[in-house]
Amino acid sequence: CPALPGTEFADVTVETYPLGTRLYYECDSGYARRSGQYSGIRCQSIQQVASWVYKEFECIDEKILLSMAPTMELDFTQKPERKTQSPAPQKRENLSEFDQRDFCGPPKTIPHASLSLNTRYYVGQVLHFKCQSGYDKRPPTSGTRRCRKVNGKIIWTSLDMRCTNDS
Repeated sequence: CPALPGTEFADVTVETYPLGTRLYYECDSGYARRSGQYSGIRCQSIQQVASWVYKEFECIDEKILLSMAPTMELDFTQKPERKTQSPAPQKRENLSEFDQRDFCGPPKTIPHASLSLNTRYYVGQVLHFKCQSGYDKRPPTSGTRRCRKVNGKIIWTSLDMRCTNDS
């Protein structure tokens, strides 16, 4: 899809992602990615259902990492406790059977990490816009844009909302 046109005073959310979408986790300030782990996830078709494919990924408090840094001896007899997080339930109740084959729901949350903003979108992607607090003077205050292929050209549909900061 082409670059997303800017929308002033509105927040963008995504509820579903088409097959092929790649997203990346970023550790929050004060936390770092565990060495050797990959932060990317991908929406793929698994047994004809669109699902996120995750690699092991964990964000660790930098103070703990720094305190462990000088210690080179490792005790392999005792394995550290690992908190495995089950995937967050994906919102499937509103998705049709077609959508479940072609779109992933929201990715799971990881402690002390957030998803970086996606800058590449694919045909079929729907973005939800909502006016920020204090900027919803003129209805409608929410709307959507969809990336579509029309007459061989890939475009974003127009947004039927306007957020202003006019008094």
